[in-house]
Amino acid sequence: MNQSYIALHTSFQIGHVDPRILGGFLEHLGRAVYDGIYNPGSAHAGEDGFRTDVMEALGRLQMTGMRYPGGNFVSGYHWLDGVGPRDQRPTVCDLAWQSIEPNRVGTDEFIALCRTMGWIPMLTVNLGTGTPEEARNWVEYCNARVGTKYADLRANNGNVQPYDVPLWFLGNEMDGPWQLGHVPADQYAIRAQQAAKMMKDTDDSIELVACGSCNVDLPTYLEWDRQVLEYIGDYADYISLHRYVGNEQGDTPDFLAVTHAIDRQIEEVDAVCRYVQSKTRSKKRAYLCFDEWNVWYRARTRDDLDGKGQFAPPLLEEVYNLEDALVVAGFLNSFIRHADVLKIANLAQIVNVIAPLMTRGDDLLVQSIFYPFEMYSRRRAGVSLRPVVQGPSFESRANGLAQLIDASAILNQSQLNVFLTNRSPDEPAIVQISVEDCPIVSLDSAELVTGPDAQAANSFEHPDVIRSQPFTEVKISQGKATVELPPLSIAAMTFALG
Repeated sequence: MNQSYIALHTSFQIGHVDPRILGGFLEHLGRAVYDGIYNPGSAHAGEDGFRTDVMEALGRLQMTGMRYPGGNFVSGYHWLDGVGPRDQRPTVCDLAWQSIEPNRVGTDEFIALCRTMGWIPMLTVNLGTGTPEEARNWVEYCNARVGTKYADLRANNGNVQPYDVPLWFLGNEMDGPWQLGHVPADQYAIRAQQAAKMMKDTDDSIELVACGSCNVDLPTYLEWDRQVLEYIGDYADYISLHRYVGNEQGDTPDFLAVTHAIDRQIEEVDAVCRYVQSKTRSKKRAYLCFDEWNVWYRARTRDDLDGKGQFAPPLLEEVYNLEDALVVAGFLNSFIRHADVLKIANLAQIVNVIAPLMTRGDDLLVQSIFYPFEMYSRRRAGVSLRPVVQGPSFESRANGLAQLIDASAILNQSQLNVFLTNRSPDEPAIVQISVEDCPIVSLDSAELVTGPDAQAANSFEHPDVIRSQPFTEVKISQGKATVELPPLSIAAMTFALG
């Protein structure tokens, strides 16, 4: 049995954990919107057409914000198509996913959903085929008081009071050659700066996310970020990061060690932000927004990506297993460990499309990755502490040396939240947790996710193969906690400190 030691100190603080790191992403893609969260024909549909069973499940995740409406979709989206009487909205072809888009859900419906769910609305403007002025007009529609053209249009559509959308993304993946309207960094920077100025002139309270490198394997990685940040300057409050990972080689230990690659990506982009701030001698620096992240690699064939002129085709419908849940926990551990620079993150996505939830007719399935997100979200408040982990490690094929135990911790006044994953595929682990400047006096709550093997997954026929459960293998003695983690497991624990 492996044994590891985790040392913490309440003064060794990384930074306040921004609750927005536990956000989601809803794109007009596949069955995410239609037949996912919105289906007036479902037995679960509410008066507004949104599925109450999906909304109830999402409510358990306590997501803080929701990015919308894309994604690749947004680079061909014109927001005016999605407002006004539904029977007068145009049906269009979405070129990003080759699907039919009826615009039954648009700005007003999304904002209403956010208010129902308690989500912060986060809107992405079209800087692919759209214009900076179109982006500015959308800010006016959402945030201005009545008395001007687009604010009056909102009022005429039944919403007199402004929506006060606080966060706006300046396009999506504009460094990717697949993106509609893709341009080199210098041209995107001009477009984004023009939009940013007009958007902030319309509402100077909003925050803006510049489009950063979306793939670490692109030749423009980091250089794109530098050029964009230098040109946009203080208009950029954040720069975006994207990352999808997978186990294409069937190498579970290496896949579980991918957390190191996430750490490295965050630190590399943060280094660019610090460099630009120093070079431009600005008092303001851009922080990080990890607005797309998840496990995604199985549903990537051409058929999985091509809507073929269909309405709500089944696209990117990934089935998640136990090892995927451990990797999702690894993402969240990394986000917590970088709380000083990472302020926003959005799980991509929320239902059907690479998502923790799947629908089939009126049935709903909770996938494995749902549970770590739920466990972490319940314990997100506080300040991130720097964990020192001592114990066994292993050399992974592509991600270098990795410890068997991955950890993060959040101090919330007199409570300590500790998150652990045991990456060992076959050995349990004993982990001793100590806080050097105060004793651990009791366990308030603890949950565990594990399963029969790395490939185990839930299905509509067998929905509870992977789920969270109470965790009882925790002992407290002489101010320290000792836990026994099964192989391939995730634990989230809340302790009381003396």
